[in-house]
Amino acid sequence: MLLLLLSIIILHVAVLVLLLVSTIVSQWMVGHQYSTDLWQNCSTTSSNVYHCFSTSTNEWLQSVQATMILSIIFSVLSLFLFFCQLFTLTKGGRFYITGVFQILAGLCVMSAASIYTVKHTDWNLNMGSSYGFAYILAWVSFPLALLSGVIYVILRKRE
Repeated sequence: MLLLLLSIIILHVAVLVLLLVSTIVSQWMVGHQYSTDLWQNCSTTSSNVYHCFSTSTNEWLQSVQATMILSIIFSVLSLFLFFCQLFTLTKGGRFYITGVFQILAGLCVMSAASIYTVKHTDWNLNMGSSYGFAYILAWVSFPLALLSGVIYVILRKRE
């Protein structure tokens, strides 16, 4: 039972790290001399000067920012609730609240990545661009967060 709890906690922390990295790192869209993320659009000029512009004017990007931050909040809250329920839940009880918040975190990541996938062409029309590793990490964290949430809902507390 201890090994099961430890593996569930490791999965949850891994999801949380993936969410944090994908939200912070400037690699959602990369090209030859530029990179974009949720917070700024950076490019290198011909004289090797790095310029970054804020992304606060795009409403769709603000919704992506908000849903990614919400996913982090839901995941942290879920981990906190798991530890609280671990010590207060009666024997045989299920971790429903923890699972619901983790599933909400996964759905927020899915929403953010989907919006970014559809709308990124409105913001950056450079040819030769590709998705960066932070974007891919966001998509990887989606099924892992859902899996973690389902495991919490199925999990029963034992002595």
